[in-house]
Amino acid sequence: MRFVRNLIAFIIILVSFSNYSLANTNSSPSIDIYAKAPYFQLEGYSAKKDGLRKWEINDFKGSWLVLYFYPKDFTQGCTIEGKGFERISKELKGRNITIAGVSNDSSSDHKEFCIKEDLNFLLLSDKKGEISKAYDSWNEPFSKRNTFLINPEGLIVYKWNDVNPSTHPNDVLKLLNQKLQT
Repeated sequence: MRFVRNLIAFIIILVSFSNYSLANTNSSPSIDIYAKAPYFQLEGYSAKKDGLRKWEINDFKGSWLVLYFYPKDFTQGCTIEGKGFERISKELKGRNITIAGVSNDSSSDHKEFCIKEDLNFLLLSDKKGEISKAYDSWNEPFSKRNTFLINPEGLIVYKWNDVNPSTHPNDVLKLLNQKLQT
């Protein structure tokens, strides 16, 4: 059953991205470097941080936040990217950095995804895509694969657009190591 569900999700993602250049009339604002990160309040799941609850951007004040947007739980690319972020989260442990993924999957889907793939970082549920739109990371009906590095003061200091899920977590780790050495 899960295979069929994943196959359908994969086909939907392929169709939506293949029509991107024709259908993208998104008028969401561009996110500027050193701009204040747009506010959000979303339900999310984290095996290590209180399970299922509401989260808002202010919960991360005083720490670095890697906020990554992705299309769909249980799909191949998103699983690869999630496992990559899980791996680097272990390397970043104790360094005042939080990793949070955002998609329009439900919190219960996020919980199931975290348990199945042994992901211990936070996944946030943006069911209507409103926060994804605020971060210029929405391509109906899914979040785009973009990432934002938000500093402890709540400013966006780096952004990655249209990332490769296989290599992106390492790119984030490399930049974090550079930023935190200075």
